[in-house]
Amino acid sequence: MLVDTHCHLYFDELIKDIDGVLNRADKLGVKTFICVGTDLNDSIKSFKLAQQYENIYSTAGIHPHNAEAAENNYINKLRDILVNKKIVAVGEMGLDYYRNISNPDSQKLVFKEQLNLAQEINKPIVFHNRDADEDTINILSDFSKVKGVAHCFSSSYKMAMELIEMGFYISFSGNLTFKNSHLPEVAKKLPPDRLLVETDSPFLSPVPFRGKTNEPGRTRYVAEKLAEIFNSKIEHIASVTTANAKTLFNLT
Repeated sequence: MLVDTHCHLYFDELIKDIDGVLNRADKLGVKTFICVGTDLNDSIKSFKLAQQYENIYSTAGIHPHNAEAAENNYINKLRDILVNKKIVAVGEMGLDYYRNISNPDSQKLVFKEQLNLAQEINKPIVFHNRDADEDTINILSDFSKVKGVAHCFSSSYKMAMELIEMGFYISFSGNLTFKNSHLPEVAKKLPPDRLLVETDSPFLSPVPFRGKTNEPGRTRYVAEKLAEIFNSKIEHIASVTTANAKTLFNLT
């Protein structure tokens, strides 16, 4: 069994055929899904899916792209919905200096406010980091009690180990399978008991589906790539990453 630890099932490309999406995933051995919110509206959509399907869990948070647009009282609204047991993490939060859709000051403020909330309610975080390694580490260092996952990891081995030493998990997505990616060299040096797998669907479809709408079932191709990297069997990678996901997100 595999867990897709990061997907956005409420996107039009997936929600219009949600039962088909979940059935195709099931046939590929992907049985559990964490649907990740990127703003208040998406977080509510994620939670509704989690209420509707036993094997879907959700998160609630504000993505760095949406930091500037966050409502003044967004933290209180997040707090109100995060009490639900099927909402297993705060996020997607973080920093994105590659696209800079929201200005860096807004991103950092909203990141810190959500970290403070996660610390207050004792839930893990799902965070995004693109071209913001230094600020990400500096901010996370101020919240040593908060644990979680660096989703869709794309940074260096040094960054991965810094995060692992701080208690975080590293999650790989379809970009692990891309030709000329540096990520296999990073992954092979990391401890398997700190790794997770995901799709970030409908984005980042793995080889051989690159450029097409991604689906949660393709978590299997990420796991197969990890098995190749570790010279292991897919069943072993599935077992380890599923156990990691259950531990981090307190899945039943």
